[in-house]
Amino acid sequence: MKWIELLTAILVGLATSFTLIPLLIQASRRQAFVGRNHEPHHTHTVPVSRLGGVALAVAMVVVALIFSCLSGLDFFQKNERYLVVPGSVAMFGLGLWDDLFVLGARRKLLGQLLIASALYFGGIGIAHFRIPFTWQIIDLGLWAWPITVFWLVAMTNLINLIDGVDGLAGGISLMLMVLLVYVSLQNGLVPIVAAGVAGALLGFLRFNFPPARIYMGDGGAYFLGCFIGCSTIVCSQKGTLFAALVAPLFVLALPIIDTSLAILRRGIRGLPLFRPDRKHIHHRLLASGHSRRNVVLGLYGFTAFFLALGFAIFYLHGQYFPLFLGAGSLVIILASRKFNFSREWYSVGRVLGNSLEARAEVQYAMSLLRWLALEGDRAQTPGQLAEDVVFIARKLGFAHVRIRLENEEKVWPLTGSEVENGFCFRHGLPGHANCFLEVGVAKASAGAGVPIKCEATCEILADLLAEGWAKAIADWKKRRQLPVRFDAGRSAPSTGIAAAPRINLPDAEIPPLAE
Repeated sequence: MKWIELLTAILVGLATSFTLIPLLIQASRRQAFVGRNHEPHHTHTVPVSRLGGVALAVAMVVVALIFSCLSGLDFFQKNERYLVVPGSVAMFGLGLWDDLFVLGARRKLLGQLLIASALYFGGIGIAHFRIPFTWQIIDLGLWAWPITVFWLVAMTNLINLIDGVDGLAGGISLMLMVLLVYVSLQNGLVPIVAAGVAGALLGFLRFNFPPARIYMGDGGAYFLGCFIGCSTIVCSQKGTLFAALVAPLFVLALPIIDTSLAILRRGIRGLPLFRPDRKHIHHRLLASGHSRRNVVLGLYGFTAFFLALGFAIFYLHGQYFPLFLGAGSLVIILASRKFNFSREWYSVGRVLGNSLEARAEVQYAMSLLRWLALEGDRAQTPGQLAEDVVFIARKLGFAHVRIRLENEEKVWPLTGSEVENGFCFRHGLPGHANCFLEVGVAKASAGAGVPIKCEATCEILADLLAEGWAKAIADWKKRRQLPVRFDAGRSAPSTGIAAAPRINLPDAEIPPLAE
C-alpha cells in the first residue's frame, strides 16, 4: 500500500465532507429542519442539525468508487470486502430514518439484526476463533452466525451510545480509523476506505467540535460502528487473527465501560435497557462543572492512551496481552479515583441496595406515565396536562410542583412539609428555553402518609416524570400547533385539583433553583 494513495484518500474524504456539511447546515436552517425533536437526555439547548452522517456516508462512497475504478475494480473481487461499503450504507440508512422519524428501540434493534444477518450470509463472518497465546483455532460452526451478529450490532451501538457531547464520538471514531488503516494495510482497498472516512471525520470535527453546529446523528453513528465492525472481521481473516479483533476493543474502552455501567444501572433499577438518560460518564463530568471542551479533550486523552495500547497489541501479534490489559485497568482505576467515580463504583452494596429499593417505585412511576401519555392525546390545554402531572407527583410522594410555560408559572404545594429542608429537581422543557418542571422533596414527608425515599430514588422518579411531561407536551404541540401556554387551546372542565397560585415573570427573572 502506497502512502500517497492513503494521503489522497484522506484529502478526498476531507474535501467531500468539508463541502457537504455547510450545505447540510444551510439546508436544515432554510427548511427549519434539524431532525427529530430534542430529547431530555441531550445536552444541547438549541436545535442542531443531526444530518452530519450524510456527509460521512457520501465521502465513503466517493472514495470507494474513485479508488475502485483506479485499481481496476480490485475492491469487488472478494465478496466480503465488497459488502463492507453497502453494509455500512444500509446501517446508515436505518439510523438516518430514526433521525428523521422516531423508530423506537425495538424496531431499530430488529433492523440492525437483519442487516447484520445479511452481512453474515453475504460472507462477512467470524467463522473461527484462535485461543490467545496458542496456535489452536476453533471452528465456531453454528455459533458463527449469532457471534457475528452480536459483534456487528454491538459495534454499531457503541459509537451511538458515546455520541452524547459535542465532538466525542467523532474524535474516538477518528482514532479508530487511524488504527484500522494500520491493521488493514494488506487488505486491498479497505485501508483506502478507512483513510477516506478518517479524512471525512476531520472535516466533520471542524463543525462538530464544541460548540457543535451539526451532529452525526444516529445515521452517522450507525454507519461508523458498522464499518468498524465489518472491517475488523475482514482484517482478522474471519477471526483467526486475534490481535485484529482485540486492538479496536482497546480504543473502544470508554464506550464499552460506559455501556456496561448503563446496562447494569438500568437493569437493577427496573428501567428499560435502551432508555436514554443523563448518567453517562460525559454527562457526569459536565454536571461536575467541567466545560464541554475540557470534557472532550480529557476523554480524547484517555482514548489516545488506549489507542497506543491497540497499536502495540497488533504490532506484537497479541503477545503480552495480559500486560496491556493490566495497564489499561490501572489507568481506568486511576481515572475513576481522579473524578470521584470510584466511590459509587466500588460501594457495590450501597448502590445495589438503593437500586433495588427504587425498583418497585420505578415500575409504579412508569405505569403512571403510560397513563399520562394517553391523557396527552386527550388533553385540550397544557393546563390539563399540568394537573395530570401534579396528580402523578402527589402519588410519587413529591412535596411540591412548579411548572413554567412561556412567561407563566404555577406552583402546587402538595404536602405541609417545608421543601427548604429537602431538595429539588428541575428539568427544562426540551425545545423551550424558558420552560421547566420542578419537583421538590421534603425530608419530613411522613406526615403526608408517603414513605421517605433516598435522594437517588427521588432523582430517578423526577427524571421519569420530566420525560413523561416533555413527551406529553411535545405530542400536544404537534397535534394542536399552538403555543405552550397553560390556557392555549380549547377550555375543558377541570380535573378537580385545586388551582395553583400564578406568577407572571419576564424571561430574565426565573427564580433560582432551591438546593
